Amino acid sequence: MAQTETPGTEVAPRTRLRWWTELPLILLVYGCYTAGRLLARGDVSSAVDHGLAILRFEQALHLNAEHPLNRLFTREPWLGVPADFWYASLHYVVTPAVLVWLFRARAEHYRAARTWLMTSTFFGLIGFTLLPTCPPRLLSAGHGFVDTMAHYSSYGWWGGEASAPRGMGGMTNQYAAMPSLHVGWALWCGIMLWRFGGSRLTKVCAVAYPLLTALVVMGTANHYFLDAVAGVAVMGVGLLLAPRVMRAADLLRARLVTAAAPAPANAGSPIVSDGCQTSAGERIPRQRESRLASAAQPDAAPRDAGDGTPAPAR
Repeated sequence: MAQTETPGTEVAPRTRLRWWTELPLILLVYGCYTAGRLLARGDVSSAVDHGLAILRFEQALHLNAEHPLNRLFTREPWLGVPADFWYASLHYVVTPAVLVWLFRARAEHYRAARTWLMTSTFFGLIGFTLLPTCPPRLLSAGHGFVDTMAHYSSYGWWGGEASAPRGMGGMTNQYAAMPSLHVGWALWCGIMLWRFGGSRLTKVCAVAYPLLTALVVMGTANHYFLDAVAGVAVMGVGLLLAPRVMRAADLLRARLVTAAAPAPANAGSPIVSDGCQTSAGERIPRQRESRLASAAQPDAAPRDAGDGTPAPAR
């Protein structure tokens, strides 16, 4: 039975990747991610309705992890402040660090891992566009959530509006909560560290990082539990589609190389023999005419002795 390769398991790519081509690609994807969050702001009332629908659905399933975590982070600054720093910064630091580590130390697995991450990110952008969702922290106070980032804003660089630096809160889409790419990216980092990290500490971090990130996004009231579940689901879809994306990219690259390749030097030159071989005594037309003219003179010495024409007796 034919086996298909999953990201992170195949052999080295056909062409060696260079950092000066990878960096612009990653920056392009991140730019699309940021622009998508800004453009997909959606209607505020629809976002609030989606957030309340998620909250009611969770309550119907008796899934209520957000409220106790949020109360704990609000009551205990030694938990709430580090959690806010975690939410505001680590996905900008850990994810690129794991990418660089894979590029330098696990180059044979880098392309598949990078494609998986980028494919999942684009699916996350689709979720932001189709389902703008109000996070718990922006619901009315009657729903029992406290915005810990606003509560502890004096401790960090962010303001009361969002996790962005002070004065830049209006440049972010605060309704891009479904799915949680914080959790999705953390899960990707954890899988990469678990599979390719060599030490026990690395494997502990591989498990702890996504789990703690899931607790942080709920405890800070930035995401619902189902947002975290959706982030995991998006990474699963990206994992399944990444091999097809790589094959499509390889096909496109091959076509571009073929189109840009110069034509061969002998292209368009006529083929005299059309692939056929001539016999030892066969001559091209001009040689045959010269041979007939020589044969018409009685005392002419044969010039083709040895090539199949008998020499006259002496």
